[in-house]
Amino acid sequence: MTAITEPAAQPGGNTLGSERRSLAAIIASLPRYLPLLLLAIGWEALTRAGLIPAAALPPLDTVAAAWFDLATSGELWSNGVASISRGAAGLALASLCGSLIGILMAWYGPVRIAVNPIVQFFYPMPKSALIPVMVLWLGFGDASKIVLIFIGCMLPVTLSAFNGARGTEEVLIWSARALGASRRRLLWEVVLPSTLPELLSGIRTALAFAFVLLVASELIVARSGFGYMIGWLGDGGVYDAMFAVVLTVALLGFAADRGYLMLMRRALSWRE
Repeated sequence: MTAITEPAAQPGGNTLGSERRSLAAIIASLPRYLPLLLLAIGWEALTRAGLIPAAALPPLDTVAAAWFDLATSGELWSNGVASISRGAAGLALASLCGSLIGILMAWYGPVRIAVNPIVQFFYPMPKSALIPVMVLWLGFGDASKIVLIFIGCMLPVTLSAFNGARGTEEVLIWSARALGASRRRLLWEVVLPSTLPELLSGIRTALAFAFVLLVASELIVARSGFGYMIGWLGDGGVYDAMFAVVLTVALLGFAADRGYLMLMRRALSWRE
């Protein structure tokens, strides 16, 4: 009797399959970004037809040429590193402190009584109003921008962590307590996983706030960064380069949001 054997796997078969799946995913996502392509086509058509003055909105190809000049000269990269480092530092500190404060507010009554009124008071206030205060306290260096981003991003993270921790199902808490879980273990193994979805959504909101506050602060008080470039290029009338920097910030924000969303889905894949 002849034994039936499985066909041998082709070398590189798994790699080829993953490449095909990645390509299929990219093609499937293209229709979602079609409005951006239409927007670019409309921009170029309106400016080339003379319906919008070039001084108000330069043609897209001249903006691309200006971006290339800024990139080859190194100005875009040096200022970009300064901006991204400030934004990343402020957002990281805000995510860490906001998560801790929000969970402690939900878990301990005295912390909630002491901190909640402060959070509720400052949350609706426009954070850009703090720019002069930060300059007065911390000067014109990086510290004033980082602290501003930290304050503006910490509040949504804090509220998201608080709401997520408070929304933990009581059945899970009762079950853990019935099994003899300590308060610390209950917090780590029940409350934190339950908080994670809303907390990650709050950090995503804070990511958008970080870009807004970063550019706003650099427009007013900075000697480097994307906001600084937008300000001095606009003052000098170099509008094609100014729009190139604006589009760079927009694309970086879009890429950061998409990348974070992918990480967020992977972090929450256990819930599926």
